[in-house]
Amino acid sequence: MSIADNVENKTKSLSILDVKVRAQREMWGTVRAYLQNHILGVSEGHTAILRLIGVGYRATVEATATTKQPAYEGQKFVSLKVGYSHPIELGVPEGVTASTPQPTRILLEGIEKEVVMQFAAEIRAWRRPEPYKGKGIFVNDETIKLKAKKIK
Repeated sequence: MSIADNVENKTKSLSILDVKVRAQREMWGTVRAYLQNHILGVSEGHTAILRLIGVGYRATVEATATTKQPAYEGQKFVSLKVGYSHPIELGVPEGVTASTPQPTRILLEGIEKEVVMQFAAEIRAWRRPEPYKGKGIFVNDETIKLKAKKIK
């Protein structure tokens, strides 16, 4: 794989050595997608909006946590109240900013799409959307089809 630089047009192009080799074509697409995500992240940024749907489900962003130590200086913590007897505290990764515009919404922003979406998945894992009542943590525009109750 090679990157060609065109100074006149101010462009760079990604090309592979042999078009017939499947592994090279696969890596070509993968590298192109990674580069596109990084360029988009630097220019616009990536966001993930999490919706907490359920009675009493709340989230806050706090500067300190009661159960965890910060992994880096100035780390913030997302505190979730999603039906457990204790609040769940998750450390926000470096490069990601978390905010709660409403108590039932979490806004994650960052440059690296992979890190933002991985943290969103970690939050979602505490209460996945369930198909009978429609409660849970939904990422972005995620929807689920509700199931009917089983009738004997």
